[in-house]
Amino acid sequence: MLAGAGKAQDTVSGGNRFTLEDCLNYAFGNNYSLQSIRLAEEAKEDAYQQSKKERLPSLNASASENLGNDASLAGSVGLNANMTLYQGGNIGYAIEQSKLQKEQSSFQTLQYKNDLTVKILQAFLTALGNEELLKYQEAVAKASEEQMKQGEEQFRYGKILESDYLLLEAQYANDKNNVTDTKISRDNSLLTLKSLLSMPSSEHLQIISPDTASVQTMALLPTVEDVLESGMQTLPDLKISQYNIDISKVGLQMSKAGYLPTVSLNGSIGTGHSDFSGFGSQLSNRFNRQIGVSVSMPIFDNSRNKSKVRQSQIALQQAELDKKQTELDMEQTLVTEHQTLVSAYNKYRTTQIRQNACSKTFDVYRAQFGAGAITAVDLLQQQNNYISALNDYIQSKYEFILKRKIIDVYMGVEIKM
Repeated sequence: MLAGAGKAQDTVSGGNRFTLEDCLNYAFGNNYSLQSIRLAEEAKEDAYQQSKKERLPSLNASASENLGNDASLAGSVGLNANMTLYQGGNIGYAIEQSKLQKEQSSFQTLQYKNDLTVKILQAFLTALGNEELLKYQEAVAKASEEQMKQGEEQFRYGKILESDYLLLEAQYANDKNNVTDTKISRDNSLLTLKSLLSMPSSEHLQIISPDTASVQTMALLPTVEDVLESGMQTLPDLKISQYNIDISKVGLQMSKAGYLPTVSLNGSIGTGHSDFSGFGSQLSNRFNRQIGVSVSMPIFDNSRNKSKVRQSQIALQQAELDKKQTELDMEQTLVTEHQTLVSAYNKYRTTQIRQNACSKTFDVYRAQFGAGAITAVDLLQQQNNYISALNDYIQSKYEFILKRKIIDVYMGVEIKM
């Protein structure tokens, strides 16, 4: 577990109290899929180190002992070494390709971390939104209960009709049901968040809301030009695409190297014996050593290498087209996300104003109903207006925060609240 995640844990009540930053730190240290991707990155590093060792000579030892028909023993021992001196540059190309694949894997890890960050943002903010909505709904349900009791008393004294009292009773039941549904939605969001953190579902998790000031600072929206400039430079997608091109170029060179000769240096030393009579002398007399150079020149291979070169050329062209498509997709995504952010912010501001107005109006109507100045129908109409405005406000608030944070991910800005 990361140090940051360790600090987030609170032993009070035996659970975890996590901020958004704590969730991200915990996930980056514990998410199973991310750990698997890091292992793949380690494998690429190992493959690169191994490719560099292909320049070294290979050395093999051999020993044999054979029993003949006359029950005599004959044997030999030897050392054989081989080293490739020239292979059309293939060894160098293989090293370069492994190096590029290793470097590319680090950006693939970053790409997954970005995707994981967005998913955690969605789950965290959804749970946070449900938590805030739940507090309001519980207050509304409490108010509905008080209104129902007032209505019951007024009905007993003949001040309101039975139908008005039944409306108040139905509203209270509906408000209690809203509380139950929101609790379920919150718990489901927390389950999703735990899954992203690779945290056992049975473990308690409590998320911590950001302060109001941090939400207000998010209102400083970046321009679409800033989003495009930063996003095109920091997002790993384009870098991954460029590495695919570079890897394909090296692959083409490796294919063309198949037309060139291979030059190898080889050598061996050895000795043996035919029986155990004069064993030491036999080993000395039969000691041999040799060194040589071999050259292998491809002449005709049924056009296999020609086809391999053509396939490599096609792979390079595909990689170049993929990069162009990635550039277009990224630009469209960044512009669309910025437009969505602006729209989400405007909706958040609008619903905030409407919610404030409906809240104050509802307070006035509650007081009037308590004084017997209005009917239950009038009161419930304003209460439903308030509940609707409240739902819209909380939904738009956390939708805006989500879109704002996603833009930060795309721009390479540290995610915190």
